[in-house]
Amino acid sequence: MSDEFWQTVAKFDEILKKFNKIHNLTNYKDIKPVALDSIEPIKFLGFEPNVCVDVGSGAGFPAIFLAMILRECEFHLYEPIAKKSSFLSYASGHLKLQNITIHSQKLENSKRIKADLITSRALMKTADLIEICQGFYDENTTFLLYKGSNAKFEIEELKCDKQIYCQNERNYVVLKGLK
Repeated sequence: MSDEFWQTVAKFDEILKKFNKIHNLTNYKDIKPVALDSIEPIKFLGFEPNVCVDVGSGAGFPAIFLAMILRECEFHLYEPIAKKSSFLSYASGHLKLQNITIHSQKLENSKRIKADLITSRALMKTADLIEICQGFYDENTTFLLYKGSNAKFEIEELKCDKQIYCQNERNYVVLKGLK
């Protein structure tokens, strides 16, 4: 990763620590492993998306870090909790990430946009996530899900192309061809 990326990560870390003192957004103390975890899938994703939807964005993992690298992609972060969406708006503005739009609402209550890539990090079971994403994807959309140890069991019933990439204790689930 470039020096510019790590400088932006350091600025994000400053903002996160400042907000975390008041709002308790996350319990991470070292942002570097979180950033690396977030961007790891770029190695095997196989394409550069034009539109990405991140569901349940929380404190911005993985979408903020992906947006730092995939500058040509339009990122839509959906976060219904006010303190978290406010943080995301402040951070993305302060970092000049002009490719990010924050939606302070639940995905299922939002206007539908078609995404090339849908991301989520340990938000809910895969089948439930796919259900709430109806209208945001078609058979050409790729799902990139950051999962734990139950990943294999969550996707075994799905009728689509599926792949799990393992790195340490993280399972990166890639789903394609969902209808």
